[in-house]
Amino acid sequence: MKGFSIVMKVKSMFNIEEELKKLPGKPGVYVMHDKDDTIIYVGKAVSLKNRVRSYFRKTNKTERIKKMVSLIDHFEYIVVDNEAEALILECNLIKKNRPKFNVLLKDDKTYPYIKIDIKSEYPNVMITRRVINDGAKYFGPYANPGAAKEMVDFIKQKYKIRQCRNFKSTTRPCLNYHIKRCLAPCMGYVTPEEYRKQIDEIIDLLDGKTDKILKELDRQMQEASAKLDFENAAYIRDRKLAIERVSAKQKVSNISENNIDVIGLYKSELEVCIEIFFVRGSKMIGREHYFFPELKDMEDGEILAGFIKQYYMDNPNIPNKIMLREELAEKDVLEQWLSTIVGKKVEFKSPKKGEKLRFVEMAENNAKVTLENKEKDKSEILLELKDALKMDKLPRKIETFDISNISGEFMVAGMCVMQDGVIKKNLSRKFKIKTVLTQDDPKCMEEVVTRRIAHSIDGQNGSGFGKLPDAIFADGGITQIRAIRTAINKYPKLDIKIFGMVKNDKHQTRALIDENRNEIPISENLMNLITRFQDTVHDTAITYHRKLREKAITKSELDDIKGIGEAKKKELLKHFGSVSKIKQASKEELMQVKGITEKIAEEIAEKERGKEREREREGERDVPQKWEF
Repeated sequence: MKGFSIVMKVKSMFNIEEELKKLPGKPGVYVMHDKDDTIIYVGKAVSLKNRVRSYFRKTNKTERIKKMVSLIDHFEYIVVDNEAEALILECNLIKKNRPKFNVLLKDDKTYPYIKIDIKSEYPNVMITRRVINDGAKYFGPYANPGAAKEMVDFIKQKYKIRQCRNFKSTTRPCLNYHIKRCLAPCMGYVTPEEYRKQIDEIIDLLDGKTDKILKELDRQMQEASAKLDFENAAYIRDRKLAIERVSAKQKVSNISENNIDVIGLYKSELEVCIEIFFVRGSKMIGREHYFFPELKDMEDGEILAGFIKQYYMDNPNIPNKIMLREELAEKDVLEQWLSTIVGKKVEFKSPKKGEKLRFVEMAENNAKVTLENKEKDKSEILLELKDALKMDKLPRKIETFDISNISGEFMVAGMCVMQDGVIKKNLSRKFKIKTVLTQDDPKCMEEVVTRRIAHSIDGQNGSGFGKLPDAIFADGGITQIRAIRTAINKYPKLDIKIFGMVKNDKHQTRALIDENRNEIPISENLMNLITRFQDTVHDTAITYHRKLREKAITKSELDDIKGIGEAKKKELLKHFGSVSKIKQASKEELMQVKGITEKIAEEIAEKERGKEREREREGERDVPQKWEF
């Protein structure tokens, strides 16, 4: 980037109306923040003035934009020299901050690649999940890690390449040489030129260029047979047959392009699905799909542009052409950006007729089928829940609550969400009980549900909790159901059904009951889902309770010791694992910890001796006690 300037605004002094007037008509990136200073959206613009102002106009806003704008507390912007620089900066900021209103690849796992270090004299073939700019060739990503492993295993079986990671000269070849799995380049038994022929063939294989390989292998086999070298001819024959089997797994297309990605998009009322076909050597060698909820009101071109920025940013295997139906508004700058990344020309094509259009339509149809199958699974669960619970509408959103405490101490609650039949752990919430001072689980339940409803009804951080649920499942029986009903009745207009998840003597989910204590007959499949739901909220509540309890006890035990601050406390706990083990440690063992001097170690030992003397005075000499935590 040639140069850029950053304009930061101090939150406490920020006036949106005034700051809008100061926006420059230059290219740049804008960053929207909420009241907690969390980045909720990052975008680029040719003219910051026109683009940012458009969000605050009253007309032509989708529901998604309205919601985002309502959460904007302040913004900042970065001025750059041109649109291409803005695009690069936008991609980096989205990747770093993952704003909730940007188009995001929800599945942030790293897929495996097959790596060949072509810069090495004797390259190896390996699987990696880390792609770096080191001059090596990367093939992938493989959506199925097993497929990548299968391909590498096949290569190492059929080609005599080195398999050691640390390639060094040695006094003798390894076992792979003796079983004819390696040509022993470590011993100089093969020249770099001869070894490279194998690597070139493997690269063609991974690129899907099998026709050329098969012709060359057929020639070599005939040549070996003519020389009566039947052992080598048989080896070449087996390799040829194996490649044919691998190639047969690939779907042959009629498309004339050699190296393209085909992107198809399909929208439903709930979700968006994007399907990618990978075509290499005129053969479709794989596909992948991605789901994006809550984007149905966005334009197709906007969704695709957002997806492309994320998907190809760290992808070393960018093709020559990317085909999709939509004509992207940012086509030129995206082409320039991708071409710069891979060092070759990359084009976006939107075919209007012929075989290329049919291939795009095939990607779109597959996206439709993939999304419909996913929603069908959800719908079946939702319909079953609706029928079992005798509800008038589909229970799209169900919440459950659980209380955790020990004798009224460290009272907390956990909340979990089931959205469209799927348990959403990322929507879990935790509460500290504020108004209940004694052990009273129903009162705690009433408080928590009241607070949760208030968050949405009264506008208290409603965005963090989302819409109110269609039903609430209580982790317990009729007592908990009544407590929840008391909370809901504080808001007369609410229509939220309540059900209890009751357990047997073994603390296993036994049944679902309604407000009249009637057991609800449900299928085994539905019972398994409800059991997981109950287990999830229980784990949420008890994990939070333990965290608070351990934090409080750790503080009361260690902070009373002179000379121990936060840093030393962390080092002690890191070294010994628990407070009780710290107490049992000798002075010499304590002094092994970073920052613990002889004087501090003596303070810890003296504290324990003082407790022992106190227990002796109380007549507890014969019962040694450990610290509770």
